Amino acid sequence: MPSHQSPPVARVAAAGRVALACASMLIAVAPRRAIAQQPGSVPTISRDSSVAIALAHGSRAALAGATARSAAARVRAAGAFANPLLSATYSKAVPQYHAIIELPLDFVTMRGPRVAAARSASEAAQLRLAYERAAIRLDVDTSYTIAAASRARAVLSLRNAVDAESLLTIAGVRRTAGDASDLDVDVARINAGRARNAASADSMTAVAALLELQQALGFPAAEPAIALGDTLGVPGDDTLATPDSGMALPVAAAQQDLRSAEQTLALERRGIWSGLALQAGIENHDPTGSETGILPTFGVSVPLPLFNQGQGSIAVAAADRDRAKVEVAAAQRESAALSARAHRNLAAARARVTRDRELVATADRVARLSLRAYAEGAYPLTTVLEAQRNARDALAELIDDLVAANTASAALRLYAGTTIP
Repeated sequence: MPSHQSPPVARVAAAGRVALACASMLIAVAPRRAIAQQPGSVPTISRDSSVAIALAHGSRAALAGATARSAAARVRAAGAFANPLLSATYSKAVPQYHAIIELPLDFVTMRGPRVAAARSASEAAQLRLAYERAAIRLDVDTSYTIAAASRARAVLSLRNAVDAESLLTIAGVRRTAGDASDLDVDVARINAGRARNAASADSMTAVAALLELQQALGFPAAEPAIALGDTLGVPGDDTLATPDSGMALPVAAAQQDLRSAEQTLALERRGIWSGLALQAGIENHDPTGSETGILPTFGVSVPLPLFNQGQGSIAVAAADRDRAKVEVAAAQRESAALSARAHRNLAAARARVTRDRELVATADRVARLSLRAYAEGAYPLTTVLEAQRNARDALAELIDDLVAANTASAALRLYAGTTIP
C-alpha cells in the first residue's frame, strides 16, 4: 500500500495479509487432509485394478463364466454316442430265450446337427461372456469415475469453506478496525455457514460413491475399505480413433445368437428321425417248431410320426430364430448410434476441458487477487464473493466435463473399441 495510508487502514491491511497467508496455508493443506489415508489402513486401488478385481471376483463375471462353461460342456454331451440297449427274455413253460441288442442310429441322423447346434450355442455363450465382461468394465469404470469426481467435489467444497472462513476472518478484522460494516460481517458469516454445509454434504456424497464402487468390486459396503489411487484425467487420443472394420461385441454376440437359433431350428426339423434304431439278437427256439437251435434275429425300429411331427418344437425354434434376427438389427442400430454419440460426446468434452482449464486458472487468480484487495480495503465484499463464486463454478464445470469425457471414453471402448473381425 502507499506510504501515506492512515494507521487504522495500515493495521487492517497488515491483519488482512496475515489472515490471507493463513488461509492460503489452509487451502494448500486442506485437500490433502480431505483425502489422506492412514498408512496401511486401506488398500489403494487404481482404475485398472478395480476393473480386474470386478472381473476376477464379481458375481456378474462369475455367472457369465459359469454360463459359458455350461454351454461348452453341452458340446461334449451332444457329441456323445447313445448307449446300445440290451433286452432279454426267458420262458420256462416253453423253454426258450432270446436276447436283442438295439443300437440307436442317432449318430447317423441326429448327432451332426445336434453337435452343430451345441457348438453354435457355445460360441454364442463365449461372445456373451466377452460382452458381459466388457459391460462390467464399463460399469466399474463409470463407478470409479463417479467416485473420483465426488472426491474432487468434496475437496473443492472444503477449499470453498476455507476461503469463506478466511473471508469472514478478514471482514471481522476490518470491522474491528472500523473499515467494514456489520453487514459485511453478517454476509461473510452466512457465506461461511453455507460453505461449511456444502462441504459436509459433498463429503457424504463422496463416501456414498466410494461405497457404491466397493459394492461393485465385491468389498463390504458398510464403511470405506479402499482408497482411490487415480484422479480424474483426460482420456487419451486412442479412444477417438475411428473404429476398424470389425464388428462390435454387442453385434457379434447377437449374430452368433442368430446362428445358434438357426442351428437349433435345423435340429428340430430333423427330430422326426430321432428314434431310428437297428436291432440284432439271437434266440434258442422257434415257436413254430419248424427249426430248433440258436437262431439269429435282425430288425429295425422306425418311429411313425402319425400324431406328432414336431410341429410345436419347430414353431418354437422358428420363433426364436425370428426374434434373433430382430435382435441383430436392433443391436446394429443401437451400437452404431451409441458409438457415434459417445464419439461426439468425447470430442466435445475434451474441447470443453481445454477451455475449462484456462478459465479455472484465470478465475482462481482473480479470486486470490480480489481477496487480497479486500483485505487491503481496495475492493468491496460483493466483488470478492463474485470472484470466489466464479472460481468455484469454473472448477466445478471442469470436474463435470472430465466426468463426461471419461464416461464417453468408456462407452466407446464397449461399442466401438472392442471389435471382432
